[in-house]
Amino acid sequence: MNDRQSTPGVPLRIGILGAGGIATIPEGVLPNIHHIAHKIELVAIADVVVERAHSAAAQYGIPHVYDSLSAMLDDASIDAVINLTPIPMHAATSLEIIKRGKHLVVEKPIATTLEEANAIIELARSKGLTVVCAPPDMLHAPYIEARRLIQADTIGKVAFARVRSSHAGPGGSPDGWPLDPTWFYQTGSGPLFDMGVYGIHEITGMLGPAKRVTAFSGITEPTRVVRGGPYAGKEIEVTVADNNLFMLDFGDSTFAVIDGTFNVHASRSPKVEVFGRRGAMSVYNPTGENLAVYRADAADGVDGWIVPRNWSQTNEEWSLKLQRAILIDHLVDCVRSGADPVLSAEHARHALEIMIAVVTSAREGRVVELTTTF
Repeated sequence: MNDRQSTPGVPLRIGILGAGGIATIPEGVLPNIHHIAHKIELVAIADVVVERAHSAAAQYGIPHVYDSLSAMLDDASIDAVINLTPIPMHAATSLEIIKRGKHLVVEKPIATTLEEANAIIELARSKGLTVVCAPPDMLHAPYIEARRLIQADTIGKVAFARVRSSHAGPGGSPDGWPLDPTWFYQTGSGPLFDMGVYGIHEITGMLGPAKRVTAFSGITEPTRVVRGGPYAGKEIEVTVADNNLFMLDFGDSTFAVIDGTFNVHASRSPKVEVFGRRGAMSVYNPTGENLAVYRADAADGVDGWIVPRNWSQTNEEWSLKLQRAILIDHLVDCVRSGADPVLSAEHARHALEIMIAVVTSAREGRVVELTTTF
């Protein structure tokens, strides 16, 4: 890392790779990056569909536009690249970014094989570069506080957790989907890598690394029809499992059940529920409570729900304001301070191993042991 990058108050020069949905949707990177304009300088954007890059550049005042990652790396003076490419491209593009000496933010998952994830981690370590990996959930206050309460033994020994990590699929609602959603339903993506990764990061972020995986997976229907938006009516052949249910074993009789499916049109359950020997916890409840705790000893001889009052909402307000741009904010803070990222590549590698184990377990009908940690 050069002196400029480590100097407090000097903006980190940023290049964006990919001008698709995650870059441009209202909750995406570019619509919210202005909140950290004092920390970064948005220098360049690249996309193989160069017209899309030009459109984003015009809207967000990005001075340089390129039709490839290599062209951007060759020409633009940047310190870090935000990799917003489709899932199958994450590993190759991330490796090229790191080889060229740039810090990296990469969308989830970090890669599609453990060999690729290992290569990214080892190369970044050898070059002294910072890697931040989506999803950003463990930067959100309710998950941070839930982890602290669990570690403080607030609900006793954790027995099991339920994690909701699904939706109806891109193009699965009448609200529409701005881009062609076909690739989400075909080999290399699917709900496990697109949505299951959130639940995996959340529960392992709260409980720590898992030890074993067992899973069921399948294709619910061979063809999907896009319900709304510019591709309404398009028929998509489904070639990857669109329905995954799996269990993580954390050891010592602590388990979690996670769904990763494109078959959840609606739910009234919390995002995460954790059940302990002396209570329970819910995170992101549809009733509006971001975090609630049930205590077997809430008062003398009385059990009941409490909403924690001794934790700050400041972090949550900031993360809700930044949306996906919080990934870049986290990268800048880590580069400036030298701190290890909360959203580490090692955590992302563990989540990837779990996803690979889900596929193996479902295919072979067996429990799969995990080898990575974070």
